[in-house]
Amino acid sequence: MTLPPRSLLFVLAAGLAAAALQVIPPRPVAAQAPAETAQAPRATTAATGMVTIESDRQQADNQNGIVTATGNVRIVYADRGMTATSRQAQYFTNEGRLVLTGDVDVIDTDGQRLRAERLVYQLDSERMVAEPPAGKQVFSKFRLQQQGSGKTAPGKP
Repeated sequence: MTLPPRSLLFVLAAGLAAAALQVIPPRPVAAQAPAETAQAPRATTAATGMVTIESDRQQADNQNGIVTATGNVRIVYADRGMTATSRQAQYFTNEGRLVLTGDVDVIDTDGQRLRAERLVYQLDSERMVAEPPAGKQVFSKFRLQQQGSGKTAPGKP
């Protein structure tokens, strides 16, 4: 499978690398305004490169360059509108490799999606391998683009 340029997984993995998987304590959620209250439109903000990781446990092995999040892992890369969920996420900093394991689901705001049991992504070569659960298949949905352009490739529905 050949992925489109700047694929869903590359952008997510690049965001993880850029943010160095910093652990940030969760902030309290502010109360939402009632539905009948008019809200001002949101202003466009500059990209921050910030990645948010939520999980039951997070640990970093600085000696070996491995960052691990386990249990109900949710990774959000807001700048790119991407979210990934899995049971475990590991980022191998020395190798530039991201491994998501267990009920992996990666989705972006454009509707591109990948579901697998295990996903291994190499940042430097922009290659990935997705493995299905036993007896099932990997599911992916993404927009094909023409080489060298941002245009969607023509095709039949």
